[in-house]
Amino acid sequence: MSKKRGLSLEEKREQMLQIFYESQGFFLLKELEKMGPKKGVISQSVKDVIQSLVDDDLVLKDKIGTSVYFWSLPSCAGNQLRNTYKKLESDLTSSKKRYAELAEQRDSLKRGREESDEREAALEELKATELEHKRLKDELASYADNDPAALEAMKLAIEVAHSAANRWTDNIFTLQQWCSTTFPQAKEQLEHLYKEAGITEDLDYLP
Repeated sequence: MSKKRGLSLEEKREQMLQIFYESQGFFLLKELEKMGPKKGVISQSVKDVIQSLVDDDLVLKDKIGTSVYFWSLPSCAGNQLRNTYKKLESDLTSSKKRYAELAEQRDSLKRGREESDEREAALEELKATELEHKRLKDELASYADNDPAALEAMKLAIEVAHSAANRWTDNIFTLQQWCSTTFPQAKEQLEHLYKEAGITEDLDYLP
């Protein structure tokens, strides 16, 4: 025999509301916990179910003296539904207003972009201007060799390269001198190594 299925949260809420609607009385939590099992709601879950109803304004609570009482009338549910309806109606109105604003913005953006002879001519002129700009830019680049600033930069680059070449030539001569002094018995091997590296007797400083 299969076990009886427990109530869902929504079913528990409905059953606990029935307690209030049937008696239309005021209850302490401990009283509700005793009455819950009669409606199929175990006492351990009554507190959470009641709190969810309070959160949704379906059950009201108030502290009287040192005790907290809970109550609910059918009108509470009606009021809650009316409040929900008003909120949804307000949201719908806001959505419609926002839609109208977006539609107006869309139409505004479309204005001036309608297909016309004037628009086509303007686009062609823009395209021609862009092509001319590119042509002039390329032509300007071809004259860079005659640009004083470009010539000065090139001159500076040559000087830097000249200095670097002589510096590395000096480094090579220093290294050769060190190898000859340190490994005098390996003269032939060193000369062979120099040739493989492209270092010949013609190597000299740039004037």
